[in-house]
Amino acid sequence: MSSSGSYQALWPGGTPAVELFSPARRPTDLNGLRFAFVWDYLFRGDEIFAILERTLRAKYPDAVFFGHDLFGNTLGADDHKVLAELPAKLAQHRIDVVISGIGCCGACTPAVVRASAVIEKAGIPTASLVCEGFAGQARAVSPGLGCSWLPIVEMPAYVDNLTDDELDHMVVSHTTDAVVRSLTETPSKLEAVVGMCGPATVVATGDFAAINEKFSNEGWSDGLPIVPPTRQLVEEFMRFTPEPPEKLIGCVQPSGAGVTPWNVAVNGAMAGCAPAYMPILMAIAEIIVDPNYGVEHSGDTTGGDPLIILSGPIVRSLGFNCGAGVLREGTRANSTVGRFLRLFLRNVVGLRPGGGDKCTFGHSARAVLAESGQEVDKLGWTTFAERRGFAKDTNVVTIGRFTGDTVVGSIYGRDPDAIVMYLADGLVRQNSWELCFTAGLAPGTQRPLLAISPMVAKTLAKAGCDLADLQQRLFRHARLPASKFETYIGSWSNTVPGRRTLRQLHRDGLASVQFAESDDPGRLVPIVERAEDILIVVAGDPYRSNAMAFGSNGLHGFPTSREITTV
Repeated sequence: MSSSGSYQALWPGGTPAVELFSPARRPTDLNGLRFAFVWDYLFRGDEIFAILERTLRAKYPDAVFFGHDLFGNTLGADDHKVLAELPAKLAQHRIDVVISGIGCCGACTPAVVRASAVIEKAGIPTASLVCEGFAGQARAVSPGLGCSWLPIVEMPAYVDNLTDDELDHMVVSHTTDAVVRSLTETPSKLEAVVGMCGPATVVATGDFAAINEKFSNEGWSDGLPIVPPTRQLVEEFMRFTPEPPEKLIGCVQPSGAGVTPWNVAVNGAMAGCAPAYMPILMAIAEIIVDPNYGVEHSGDTTGGDPLIILSGPIVRSLGFNCGAGVLREGTRANSTVGRFLRLFLRNVVGLRPGGGDKCTFGHSARAVLAESGQEVDKLGWTTFAERRGFAKDTNVVTIGRFTGDTVVGSIYGRDPDAIVMYLADGLVRQNSWELCFTAGLAPGTQRPLLAISPMVAKTLAKAGCDLADLQQRLFRHARLPASKFETYIGSWSNTVPGRRTLRQLHRDGLASVQFAESDDPGRLVPIVERAEDILIVVAGDPYRSNAMAFGSNGLHGFPTSREITTV
């Protein structure tokens, strides 16, 4: 800032780091060609593909069709593996053209586009089927994959709401011809990802109000006043990392932008972080680019938002609140680091409502959940970081995406099983369709979180219950009837097609053996696959016996940890 009160604010986004590629060459005639259907196993794709095959056979009697079951689920637990193997499988079957679907939610639409991008890069034309209302997201994420030209077939409906006759009519009267055009007409190729600047570009000059108005109008802020990210301030942040400003940490979807220490620092400055928090921000950025975390799923319609969990001596040394009012605003460290992540997802990752982000209901920027390490040490329990595989007293940041939370208030009792009944009830209440991450869509990826106050932890420890014992007790008690489990993932949602029973899902390799022990619909089954899948953090007011249960968003933000490296 100059002496006159004028700021020169820097670009908060990233620069393109994705390779651009050209569309596959289109055939002039589809008759006699080999069609393949590739599916994310959602939104009536099996029905839509059957209608398409019928209508396309009528047009092209010599065409040959190959079902989706040959290629795997492009949105399942093994989606990275499925996409990596897709070109070879298509080549094995000598596929000429591919119909990819079905995009009718904020996670499945990018999955459809990702699959089509892999297929086009392999030289095979695609038609991507997307429901009305999600075509904008499909077009927003395709530039970040290097294919802004990708043909999108926008189906004029939300397919789950259609009767069988209405679905048939829509596919016959509209979708079939649109698919043919996508597979035979050469797309218009765009050469670059637009809307990105250089990392040190000054994008706004003026006083505090002018800077904030510009950042708000451009969608670079979260609607609250930001700290103008000047070069001088950003360079202060860079003093707290040994990495060069331009180092490419990784490339993120849906934007296709590169993550660098520089754009980490810019967004940290905007959020109001202290420069000394930079090592934490860098560890967060490393998680965001980690394929195991799955940031590309972050625009899903159910709106699971990331929660940062901090463990280690850094909690005290940098002034994070781990006691009364944890997760509430009021402490600079907790609030601004949480805000940084939301700004970073918006500006660098490219998650903005109406574009790459299709959440229906979101959460405010979540303050950091800092572990009460001193209380854990007094109990003789292992820290959260240790249970994540790190050495004692290691500073560790973990991020997971959680769909919501439930307070478990005024827990009464001194017997561990009595206390666990409260906690288990909270975990069960926070889970419904999320159970598809235990069985079905992505088995074994459910990771619910339980934050317990130090008083609850002390009472358990006094009765001889340690964390491993607590997890085992929760696993035994956090259960619900099998019929209810099946209702959540089948009858009441479309996350697991076919409305299969848990025993059928086990038969299909989509549920562990404990879900197939009998045919009794009233038998109690667990909400997770293993006891250790329940995450536990000790934090909060040491004088109240409360807890909070968080629902897991499974592979759509799988809990991932990084050690924090300080200079």
